[in-house]
Amino acid sequence: MRRRDAFTLNGHVIETGTRRTVGVPVSTLSDHTPVDLSVHVIHGNKPGPVLFVSAAIHGDEVIGVEIVRRLLRARALDSLAGTLMAIPIVNSFGFHNHSRYLPDRRDLNRCFPGLSEGSMASRLAHIFMTEIVARSDVGIDLHSAAIHRQNLPQIRLTPDNDRLAELARAFGAPVIIPSKLREGSLRMAAEEAGVDVLLYEGGEGLRFDELAVRAGVSGILRVMHHLGMIGTRGVPKLRHASVLSGSSRWYRAPAGGIFRGYIPIGAAVTPGTVLGAVSDPFGEVEAEITAETGGIVIGRSNMPAVYEGEALFHIAETPRADHAAEGVTAHLEAAPLYDEDEII
Repeated sequence: MRRRDAFTLNGHVIETGTRRTVGVPVSTLSDHTPVDLSVHVIHGNKPGPVLFVSAAIHGDEVIGVEIVRRLLRARALDSLAGTLMAIPIVNSFGFHNHSRYLPDRRDLNRCFPGLSEGSMASRLAHIFMTEIVARSDVGIDLHSAAIHRQNLPQIRLTPDNDRLAELARAFGAPVIIPSKLREGSLRMAAEEAGVDVLLYEGGEGLRFDELAVRAGVSGILRVMHHLGMIGTRGVPKLRHASVLSGSSRWYRAPAGGIFRGYIPIGAAVTPGTVLGAVSDPFGEVEAEITAETGGIVIGRSNMPAVYEGEALFHIAETPRADHAAEGVTAHLEAAPLYDEDEII
């Protein structure tokens, strides 16, 4: 049988059956310190698709960094068909500064596909498209909520994309919600280039969340199995099918004041459920936030001091909220807590 060709990235040759971390030059800091886009490549012995897994496009969304770290330690990758490119930190500028943005205050996920001679964000987006997306067949982009917010593990799905819908079901997050493509996003630019990208959301900015990490690692392994890249060994079984929500809505603060949330993420709610309350600091005036439809809480604010109109609860509307809530516990049982455990 003919040996697979080697995989080349930025002039580095990765032979079949090997793995290597490659630095793709991005920029130079004012003190002349070089900045690279670090990519870990695993090039399997057998033919198969090229998958990229990216995290920290927003520098404060660190949950994906831990997901990628655990993924790369998974024994299931020892016999890989195809090629995996793992990029745990896309926006290293923001990551080091604990910031969502780049130093020029631009949101990288609104600058794709970028320009080779554009702004710092535009140049980084162009490098990612040229070096990563152009070499891939499919991608998984990992995100979390912003700081002071928390998201339930969920897949944001491009409407009317049957292939992504199939991969989303294989991933098995508790909830799948439709999400239109946004101008300048990696998803839009990649899909226009013919590369489908699953968007995973889970956890909180600048924090690790064990549920979100386990759901992310398990989901990626299940997608890789579905693509024929790995076998069943070490791949957590899907114990609860994802619940598809047709729509979602935010419940906002009716007034400025002190916010007390009564309902955690992952909880099922029905019409009339009191989600929380906002009161003035003296306790003289209080307003409750009440669910108007049934669903599951997929996001909420963790900040006690809020302004009028601030988003507090994000609810995916579905009559199957109880089933989705049961799936949350299943994800905690689907993968190990620590590296010493030998489940994956």
